[in-house]
Amino acid sequence: MQTIIRITQGTPRKTEWRLAQPVDFELHAGEHIAIIGANGSGKSMLVDMITGKHPLLHNQAVYNFAPSTKEYVADNIKLVAFKDSYGENNATYFLQQRWNQQEMDEDIATVEEVLNRYGGKAESLGFFPVSILRSPIVLLSSGEMRKLELAKALLAEPRVLVIDNPYIGLDVQARKLLDDTLQEIIQTKDIQLIIEVARREDIPPFITHVVEVEDGKVGPSTPRQQFLYPQQQTDPTDDREEENTSGTQCAIDGDECICEHQTAVCNHEATHHEPVIQFDHVSIVYGSRTILNELSWNVNQGEHWALKGPNGSGKSTLLSLVCADNPQAYAANISLFGHQRGTGESIWDIKKKIGYVSPEMHRAYKHNLPTIDIVASGLKDTVGLYVRATEQEQHDCLQWMEIFGIAPLANKPFLQLSSGQQRLALLARAFVKNPQLLILDEPLHGLDDANRIKVKNIINDYCSNPSKTLIMVSHYDSELPSCINHTLVLQK
Repeated sequence: MQTIIRITQGTPRKTEWRLAQPVDFELHAGEHIAIIGANGSGKSMLVDMITGKHPLLHNQAVYNFAPSTKEYVADNIKLVAFKDSYGENNATYFLQQRWNQQEMDEDIATVEEVLNRYGGKAESLGFFPVSILRSPIVLLSSGEMRKLELAKALLAEPRVLVIDNPYIGLDVQARKLLDDTLQEIIQTKDIQLIIEVARREDIPPFITHVVEVEDGKVGPSTPRQQFLYPQQQTDPTDDREEENTSGTQCAIDGDECICEHQTAVCNHEATHHEPVIQFDHVSIVYGSRTILNELSWNVNQGEHWALKGPNGSGKSTLLSLVCADNPQAYAANISLFGHQRGTGESIWDIKKKIGYVSPEMHRAYKHNLPTIDIVASGLKDTVGLYVRATEQEQHDCLQWMEIFGIAPLANKPFLQLSSGQQRLALLARAFVKNPQLLILDEPLHGLDDANRIKVKNIINDYCSNPSKTLIMVSHYDSELPSCINHTLVLQK
């Protein structure tokens, strides 16, 4: 059997790149491997060794990419990493760029232009309708941008495709499309897949072998059946989470309200709580694309909302209006914390009451500061820390880092953390100023099961305070904390 990649007792040259013990790893023709492990276990460091990013000290990795005739490792192995899933990973990207079209350069590429650079086969993948293909890439939703990164890698026709958390940010339909696309590709092309996941539930059916990384130690390659079901003879139906696509309900004093789409009106009034968000027939349009259409929505103090909908339905756009990142808010009938937008309040007056985390924010954090400084930036509502935190503020940051289990990482550079550890740091950043309104846009991205449980418990504890209001975005009911009592579902 052809061995495509072989690493024997691999040890990176730099000590900060090393795992707890030397690495043995092989990928053979016909195999498709899932690398699984908890956040911070060393999965990404193993992937960096496989892709040649970290040169080895003695025994170099051995590659045999036949029948590919491409000369370089970088042409034969393509990596799609979550941290690079927004924009084209250049220095011009900034957090609010999606909402500030007047700040866009005329040469920002469309989806179609980007994909054409990789062979001009964009439509053949079936990932995007024509309207999306013609959109500037910075206008894509997080899930759409994720699909773009996957499409770019697939169009390059690598011999080995490595994907970090392939299903992050994708709705149920997009996950099914990705599964079908990858299944078809491995059946028709000479390509091997390596995916990096944090949970067993995210191992897709076409994976043949699993490599577990635990505490910096890389385990052997185990057949999928044996790894997932060691006591069973048959492979049960794929048990990854399924979205509840039926009508969702929000219960108020025994009554039920179905909030099905952007034109829905949800006006439940708490008897003693003040309004936090009031949308009155709000529409948001970019060119020929209508993102929100006549949306009326009231959120009162102490309510806990789930915001749901497929990729591209307008969830992030709605949140950008609340977080004062979208200039179209000034032309819409929106009130926040009892004040009409555009009547004199600054965006900083609004932001100081809001704790926020999102995939866009994760993409924007390219500052290699100590992790405690990243958490402290939440006190100032900045991307990066421009004012040194006081001793008391640093103490508060460490307390929240302790709650999220990352206090030992306080002085470690942020960009040296794993994606899951980075997400926990950004979650601590959202909580650190004890905000009135907590907005969590897919906060469980890339987290292992233990950290998912931890974060959901933290959210529940925080929202037990009746003065705290929550809006949480998720594609899956199982990710929502038990405190959720209202739901708004957007449709395209």
